[in-house]
Amino acid sequence: MNDILPPQKPAPQPPKQPKKEEILLEQPERPLLLEPPKPRSRLKIIMWVLVAIIGVLLLAGVAGFAWYQGQLRPVDPNNTHKMRVTITGGSSPAVIGDMLEDKKLIRSSLAFDIYTRLTGVRSALQAGSYSLSPSESTQQIVTHLTSGKVDEFSITFLPGATLAENREGLIRAGYPASEVDTALNKTYDHPLFTDKPASADLEGYIYGETYSFESSATVEQILTRTFDEFYKAIQSNKLIEKFKTQNLNLYEGITLASIVQREVAHVEDQRQVAQVFFKRLHEGMPLGADATFVYGAKKLGIEPSVTVDSPYNTRIHAGLPPGPIATPGLTALQAVADPAPGDFVFFVSGDDGTTHFSKTEAEHQAKTQQYCHKNCSLF
Repeated sequence: MNDILPPQKPAPQPPKQPKKEEILLEQPERPLLLEPPKPRSRLKIIMWVLVAIIGVLLLAGVAGFAWYQGQLRPVDPNNTHKMRVTITGGSSPAVIGDMLEDKKLIRSSLAFDIYTRLTGVRSALQAGSYSLSPSESTQQIVTHLTSGKVDEFSITFLPGATLAENREGLIRAGYPASEVDTALNKTYDHPLFTDKPASADLEGYIYGETYSFESSATVEQILTRTFDEFYKAIQSNKLIEKFKTQNLNLYEGITLASIVQREVAHVEDQRQVAQVFFKRLHEGMPLGADATFVYGAKKLGIEPSVTVDSPYNTRIHAGLPPGPIATPGLTALQAVADPAPGDFVFFVSGDDGTTHFSKTEAEHQAKTQQYCHKNCSLF
């Protein structure tokens, strides 16, 4: 017989041990500590900063050099007009550079200063008068100023130019306005002015021509040269004697020639216009020259008008105006000395550039309506 054993209870198990990973998870969180950068990482940062600084400096240097080279270039390579520049003794390079920049002969006084320092010529810049142009580079101009050689320049006065226009031409040539005005207001002892009233200015006497002068020439010397050339032309063409045959003295001949010059440009037209003016003078008629009332209005500083109240307005005043209205050229002077034959009393400058002459007012009005639309609507 089998013994029946009672059921066995399971043996007690030892308590379950947590895994290592679980133990780690159950531990309380601790703040993470940032490790200080290693010495090698800090060195890399410094190296990158130095590279960046060097790069910026190189770029700035390249840009600065490009600017410097650009500022040494001529202001205008195509402008060869010579300008007179006077550097007084004791002028510093900075003052010289500022003056050259103000006259638009160099691009930058700073670049001028740098160049004279780099080339060591600051103490070699010499006082004197020079003839410079915007087509020269800063290097060329500095060479001028250190050479000390006497330069020449040319100045042109045009036939038909007024005294005011010639004044501006002298100022553009580099002469101070005060020096120009002093010379223009001076009284000159010259045979050219034999018949000129003492109260009259130099209008009509700056003879139209191109002249060459040393850069040291004064305004008075320039004007005297123009007077000399004018008188030579008068003498060689026997104009004083020929004016007398027209019952004009030299001053009156120059005055009438200046009106002819401003009215027409073609030589043959000038002789015929002179004939018209002489006929009107002989018959006591006003000259009726538009150029005279335009000149009179400009002297008064007002808009031109056919009714402007000026002694120069030959539309309303008979005879010659008080004096020349411009400098006449040689052909206009010769036209007054030897006018063309004819019996014309009127003329009109057509829009086509042709001068149309008439003997009667009716004929003149018809030609004016036919040929002069634009020109005749100016005033």
